[in-house]
Amino acid sequence: MSLTESTMMALGTSAPDFSLPSTEGITVSLSDFNSSKLLVVVFMCNHCPYVIHISSALAELAEETMPMGVSFVGINSNDTQAYPADSFEKMREEKALRGYPFAYLWDESQEVARAYDAACTPDIFVFDADRTLVYRGEFDGSRPDRISSGNYDSAKNPSTGETLRQVLQDLLNGKAAPAKQYPSMGCNIKWRDS
Repeated sequence: MSLTESTMMALGTSAPDFSLPSTEGITVSLSDFNSSKLLVVVFMCNHCPYVIHISSALAELAEETMPMGVSFVGINSNDTQAYPADSFEKMREEKALRGYPFAYLWDESQEVARAYDAACTPDIFVFDADRTLVYRGEFDGSRPDRISSGNYDSAKNPSTGETLRQVLQDLLNGKAAPAKQYPSMGCNIKWRDS
């Protein structure tokens, strides 16, 4: 794992289009969220300790805000040949295990991750009703503690989602997203060799 920060796509960027298979066996597209007040796009995967660290709080935040008109979508763009733990079949298991109430999509070609300039898992983007980027950055200020090679502990510093929760509340209440936004941080996206 290589610890990587978000590249922080320029605010005001229009959401790049996508049409990807979901773990439910249907294709999900950007246009499926046309009626949503806000759209949260999370580049994530199954095995990254940084995604696992936020998984419970992410599922809870989605459950809490989806009735308010906020849509979430998770996208896995990792090279599954090199990282079989992120395979499409394992994505189905991961969604059930974590209780994600949103669509979890597979970006096999990695074209969507490149269009979003995604760099890490998790990499979080929030788009307004016009699908203009208003926030990109961290879920919250917590990080899992590395206790040994390949082993992490989230208990000492649990994830709450406080940063993203506040952003969503402000946007739903007609306020602007914060001017100061801190990059998300996690495992690098596992790109296929060209």
